[in-house]
Amino acid sequence: MTCPHCVGAEEFFNSKEATGDLKRYRSKGPMKTAQMLIDALRDAGVAEKCLLDIGSGVGALQHELFKAGVASALEHQGTRDRVEYHHGDFIDIASGLDEANVVTLDRVLCCYPDVRALVERSTTLTGSFYGVVYPRKSLVSKLAIGGANLFLKIKKNRFRAFVHDPERANAVRQGSRMAEAAEAA
Repeated sequence: MTCPHCVGAEEFFNSKEATGDLKRYRSKGPMKTAQMLIDALRDAGVAEKCLLDIGSGVGALQHELFKAGVASALEHQGTRDRVEYHHGDFIDIASGLDEANVVTLDRVLCCYPDVRALVERSTTLTGSFYGVVYPRKSLVSKLAIGGANLFLKIKKNRFRAFVHDPERANAVRQGSRMAEAAEAA
């Protein structure tokens, strides 16, 4: 059975939201934080790499990274033959996905209740580069997300956003990579 949070996310991130996001991307390019991630990955050397963009939205990251030379992504703009889309709760479908050289989560951690599971699963699929964008843990973020969650509750939408502790997410990521290294030894 589909989780209530996932159903709420489908209702929140609907076609109207996607249309607005796509219009904004086409007129202004990627959001500032996404552009920072794109620049960092481009500088790190992603040419000829395979990208897994979890929660890709309208595909801004993948399209911009294609321009930087990414070889493929796990259909628009002439890239249909280089993209695979998988729809579902990432935790549920992760075991059926192949490892990618580059794994990105742009504003995804804040949309998922179990940060530990999300980071552990996504880290296991990471080959070389792992890029994450999430809200800073600050009073402003907490107030903004709290207000958004109150609005969603009033609208009877079961989706909620989160301000996860970045140190916890990083500790999970580090622990997952150390466990992989220990298994390989």
